[in-house]
Amino acid sequence: MTFSLDKHRLPLFHTDDQRLEPLGVWIIADISIYKQVCLDALAMIADVSAGRPPFEPWSSDKFDVAFSESGITIQNLWIPDQHGEYTLAETRDTVENYWRFLVAVPDNPNLIREYRPDLPEWQADLLMWEESWKRPHPYRGVFF
Repeated sequence: MTFSLDKHRLPLFHTDDQRLEPLGVWIIADISIYKQVCLDALAMIADVSAGRPPFEPWSSDKFDVAFSESGITIQNLWIPDQHGEYTLAETRDTVENYWRFLVAVPDNPNLIREYRPDLPEWQADLLMWEESWKRPHPYRGVFF
């Protein structure tokens, strides 16, 4: 799966594997451009991979998403026929790829941030994530 931005700086995905479409839709619709939400998904994947439950249920008004040791299930709440089950490995690979995509998108120079404007947005979001959850992100030392 690959990712790009449309003319409005919103994410798009492309895959030749129709089975992966619900995963792609979930990523661009629920995670969207929000790095902290992507950090949530990465942490949940890391937690269940280590045999721990997700730190909280996935919250969404568009998708019912469940993380477990056996994988992730996604059900689009607006489109009943759009659902999928994915292994942790394929979910991890795809969400990690999306994280790399988000970090590679240049920060919007017209956006004024109050929290740590001295840092790139992804670094500020990582610090805010760690402050919010009062723990180091499981990917600290891996991606960042």
